[in-house]
Amino acid sequence: MATSLPCSWEETTHSWGGSVVSWTSALDRRTRSPTTKLHVPFRGIFGAQPLPPVSLTAAPSTSATDAFIEANKDRFLNELLDLLRIPSVSADPKYKSDVARCAEAVAARLREAGAEKVEVCPTKGHPIVYGEKVVDPKKPTVLVYGHYDVQPPDPLDLWHSPPFEPVIKDGLIYARGSADDKGQFYMHVKAFEAMMRSNALPCNVKFMIEGEEEVGSDNLGLFVKANKERLKADVVLISDTAMLANDVPSINTGLRGLSYLEVEVTGPNRDLHSGVYGGAVANPINTLCAMIASLHDADGRVNIPGFYNAVVELSAAERKALAEAPFNEQEWMKDLGVNDVKGEKGYTTDERCTIRPTLDVNGIWGGYIGEGAKTVLHSKAFAKISMRLVPDQKSDTITKLFADHFKKIAPPYVKVEVRPHHGGEAAVTPIDSPAYQAASLAMEETFGKKPIPTRGGGSIPIVALFETELGLKTVLFGFGLDSDNIHSPNEKYGVFNYFKGISTIPRFFQHYAELA
Repeated sequence: MATSLPCSWEETTHSWGGSVVSWTSALDRRTRSPTTKLHVPFRGIFGAQPLPPVSLTAAPSTSATDAFIEANKDRFLNELLDLLRIPSVSADPKYKSDVARCAEAVAARLREAGAEKVEVCPTKGHPIVYGEKVVDPKKPTVLVYGHYDVQPPDPLDLWHSPPFEPVIKDGLIYARGSADDKGQFYMHVKAFEAMMRSNALPCNVKFMIEGEEEVGSDNLGLFVKANKERLKADVVLISDTAMLANDVPSINTGLRGLSYLEVEVTGPNRDLHSGVYGGAVANPINTLCAMIASLHDADGRVNIPGFYNAVVELSAAERKALAEAPFNEQEWMKDLGVNDVKGEKGYTTDERCTIRPTLDVNGIWGGYIGEGAKTVLHSKAFAKISMRLVPDQKSDTITKLFADHFKKIAPPYVKVEVRPHHGGEAAVTPIDSPAYQAASLAMEETFGKKPIPTRGGGSIPIVALFETELGLKTVLFGFGLDSDNIHSPNEKYGVFNYFKGISTIPRFFQHYAELA
């Protein structure tokens, strides 16, 4: 739904071909009051809500860090837009040079912000950007993780604007990677710059921004194992998750794991004429569809022997606590354009999305899909399948269970191959740690209310890796929304969210330095 804002965006094109976007009040600049505030209507899964106000000018009582942020908002926004223009798609080799270019851009911004020992570290895949600022070895150290790579933009015809030409509409930045994760990790770079420029960095900080999160972070594990001394810290801080709503702040305390595979079903040794051979030779596309359909039972449970053996069932008290988070199922369905929900019997929609394991087909193809008709019985059919896992399911175990089962249910007239892609483990973070308490206090200050601890349905496999290899717990300090369309056409990230993150992160550092 289109909304009207009490502000405007002005774009000025420069001789170098770029553009600068200025954020101004609807009031004339000459008459704008120091207390002018921006209110952006938001309609998401929790209904129509006004956003908490954001001051457009620094109030007399704000800190030097806040004042620096306020004075540099235009530049902070334009830098993000420049980053979003780089098509850093890690999954597609044709974007390899763009991914490398994005890594160099991130490194440059870290240096400009005040980071030292900045390095673009090569891997067997895409590079990892590292930087640090040690103010005092005796003070606690925060390791900030993020990723500059993005999902492929396909299908392009469903985007309202080109995915790598960022557009700001109704207070939302539309571009691939705006929420996942360029907009979110870049909040940390700008918050760090603000603390440096105002001489207010209270503890040490290290940055590790990778370029392969969207393809499984395979080389990050090798990098972490080889750089344990360099990565020594007290906590990991990640902004790659979502809040409940812009006026319902929350902190994610759990993530699901992941097992991702590709299957190939082969029938005849070549494509056949469907009139000559149809009805006598198995069609691998039909067979694959039947096999996939058998992977769920009538109650929506995954129909693979042993799949649920290690699943930790939450107690009634734990489920009740999770249900206290506000959730409007009707608004949720309306936002998605569906008439009903579907999932595992005995669980709520919210539980199905967070604390239960799942199996989904992410892609399926085979046969002729070009213009017009071609009566062909194709030789092969393919599908990509992901399984979201919960504690204590292990990704390697689930991958093997799937592969064994899928081959077992294959009829004798086809051959089946299962190719694992990547995976990762589920993670749960404590809410009684100094780092979580610091995050909670920081959000309470900037949002005006205490954040709600929630479980997330997505996967960030490196959270478990950081605990295993570095012995570090993670705080999932996300400022996105579930309605941001990540991994989908028309991905978006709120300008409100971007600046709210930049203003909240320094408060985390301040509280963590005091509590750790």
